[in-house]
Amino acid sequence: MQHIFDIRTTGPGLYEFTAQVQSWVSGTGLLTLFVQHTSASLLIQENADPEVQTDLRNYFARLVPPTTDPSMAYLTHTYEGPDDMPAHIKAALLPTQLSIPVMNGQLSLGTWQGIYLFEHRDNPHLRRVVAYLG
Repeated sequence: MQHIFDIRTTGPGLYEFTAQVQSWVSGTGLLTLFVQHTSASLLIQENADPEVQTDLRNYFARLVPPTTDPSMAYLTHTYEGPDDMPAHIKAALLPTQLSIPVMNGQLSLGTWQGIYLFEHRDNPHLRRVVAYLG
């Protein structure tokens, strides 16, 4: 069983799409999610306190600042703006695919876990996440 989730983003941050995935899954098997972009990531993260998402976004912004930051002057891939290469670096550090067991039509996530697309670019994007349940 396959599906594509389209996720609209408005800038850097975590976008939860657990409910969309849960409404699609059925049966029992292993769900694989894969983001088709080189400047976004996928995470399973806490969904109870929004400060977690804020702190993660702020941490990665400090870890890999835009190319306008003097500490990033060594980067050469700057054609698409100061957030482009840092977005690729963040995507290289974080997962771009997830595996989640599905049991009796339910995602086997923990109590406080949600599925997120982590957008690393400044501008709005339409991100595609391919799902396979087997």
